[in-house]
Amino acid sequence: MRYLSLASVVGGFLLWELAGRFLVGQSLFLAVPSQIVEAAVKLWAAGVLQRHIIVSFSEFIIGYVIAIAIGLPIGLLLAVSPRFRAILSPWVDGLYATPVIAIAPLVILWFGIGIWSKVFVVVSVVIFPVIINTEAGIRSTPHNYVEAIRCFGASRVQVFLKVMIPSALPFIFAGMRLGIGRGLIGVVVGELFGSRAGLGRLIAESAETFNMPNLFVGVLLLAAAGILLTSAFHALERRIVHWT
Repeated sequence: MRYLSLASVVGGFLLWELAGRFLVGQSLFLAVPSQIVEAAVKLWAAGVLQRHIIVSFSEFIIGYVIAIAIGLPIGLLLAVSPRFRAILSPWVDGLYATPVIAIAPLVILWFGIGIWSKVFVVVSVVIFPVIINTEAGIRSTPHNYVEAIRCFGASRVQVFLKVMIPSALPFIFAGMRLGIGRGLIGVVVGELFGSRAGLGRLIAESAETFNMPNLFVGVLLLAAAGILLTSAFHALERRIVHWT
């Protein structure tokens, strides 16, 4: 199966190269893989690409970690406290449905074009899948599991730690995995609206000057980052949640 996936990727890029060179007449709005590789090498040699990658990666990691640290306890509280759920659920549902592109300009005005505006955007888009999935995981714990451990004299804390948390882990990891893609989108949206560096900034500057090879360098790096991070997360999930 791995060979099929590799063949699919190689075949797709080869088809892209051939179509771009021989079938597409207007090259102003398209770059072929060989041009993209050449542009990436030049940007790397000039030290520009490393700076953009470091900035975007830093914004993503900081925002992602903060979102997980805040989202997990909120999700747990929503699951176990009806009063807390009644207070926060309308806010969670409403803010989760708000498009990130609608809040990004306001965040830039609040925090400026430095790193923290992008971190805030990442937190705002990652935190809600974590909250919602954590709550759903805890609340979906099979009742017979809880009753079984209570028959052995388990306390409420033991029920929570020994049954509810392990039962909810697949949901929690699913929310964190969804947050990867949303976090990368948040980084790019924030950088498009205001930044000095980052892959989103590289894409915006390249689009303004019709530099398609550089633009596709940024796009493909973001796609590769999403694939690598998601794959790494799958591996971590299989190691921790080995019973699923």
